[in-house]
Amino acid sequence: MGKNAIFSIVIAMRINVLVLDGVFDLGLSAVLDAFQTANELIAMSGLGVSPFELRIVGVRKAIKTSQGLSVPVHAIGTKTPDCVVVPAIGFKMPGPLETALARPDIRDAASVLQKWARGGATMTAACIGTFVMAESGLLDQQHATTTWWLAPLFRKRYPNVLLDESNMIVKSGRFVTAGAALSHMDLALWLVRSVSPQLASLTAKYLIADSRLSQSLYALTDHMVHSDPIVQRFEGWARAKLARPFSLDDAAKAAGASKRTLARRMQSVLGKSPLSYVQSLRLERAVHLLKTCSASVDEVAVRVGYAEGATLRTLLRRQLNLGVREIRGNSDRRRF
Repeated sequence: MGKNAIFSIVIAMRINVLVLDGVFDLGLSAVLDAFQTANELIAMSGLGVSPFELRIVGVRKAIKTSQGLSVPVHAIGTKTPDCVVVPAIGFKMPGPLETALARPDIRDAASVLQKWARGGATMTAACIGTFVMAESGLLDQQHATTTWWLAPLFRKRYPNVLLDESNMIVKSGRFVTAGAALSHMDLALWLVRSVSPQLASLTAKYLIADSRLSQSLYALTDHMVHSDPIVQRFEGWARAKLARPFSLDDAAKAAGASKRTLARRMQSVLGKSPLSYVQSLRLERAVHLLKTCSASVDEVAVRVGYAEGATLRTLLRRQLNLGVREIRGNSDRRRF
C-alpha cells in the first residue's frame, strides 16, 4: 500500500463481568442480554463497530445466583480489561447485606477491583454492586449513586463517597455507578452508548428499554424516613405544610430537635437539607397532581408552594428532566 493509506481499526471493548456468590439473577441477565443483543445488531445492521468481548469472571470457581442457578465463570487472569461491570448481589435488606459484605470473597473481589482500577479499566457497578465497589475504597471522594432504599446504609458505611441516589447513572472520572435493580440495563446501554450512540439507541428499541435519568420518581421516601424518628416527624409536618412558605424554625420545632440536629439527621438519612427535601416533596406532589387532575400548571404550583407555574416547570425540567407534557402523557383533553 502507498504511504498515504488510511487504516480504520476498530478495537473491541473487553468487558469483565465480575460475579459473586448470590449474584442477582435479573441484574446479571440484563447486562449479558444487553451486550448480546448489541452484538447481534452489529452483525445485522452493518454498523462499523467491533463486537463487545464479554467474560464472566469470579474470585471463586463455583458461583450460584440468588435463585440457585450455577454460573460458569473464568478465572480472573492477569490481563486488565477495558471495562469492569459488578452486578448486584441478591441481598435487598440492610442486615443480610451487611453480613454478606463481610464474606471473604467480597474482600478478595475488592483486591481484584483495585488491581483493575490501577491498570486503567473503567470501573462500573449497578444496584447493590455499588456496595461491593465501595468496599474496595475505590469510590472514596467520587460521585456515585446506589439503590435508593439502601442510601442511608450506604452513607453510614461509606461516608467518603459523594452519594446522590436521585440519579439513575452517575459518572465520576473512570467510575460509573447505577441505581436500583433495572438500572443494570441502563448501565449496559450507557456503556454501549460510549462506543456507539446509534447502536445504543437501536439496542434500546429492540429491548423496549426506556431512558430513565432519575430514580426520584420510583423512590419510596417513606421507606427511608421511618429509620429515624426525627426525620419521620419532620416528614409528616412537611407534607402537611407544602403550600406554605418553609420555615426551618417551625420545622425543627415540629420535629422536636434543634435546627442543627435536624439538618444533621436529614443529611445522614436522606443526604439532603430540610429545605431540599421539602423541594423534593413539592415536586413529588406536583407530579401526582399533574397526572391525576386537570388543574392548570399555575394552580398546581400554588397547591405545592410555588407562586407561579413557570417556577414549577423549571424545577421539573432541572430536577427530573421532565416537562409537563411528558408527565401528563400529551393528552389534548388536559389543560397545560
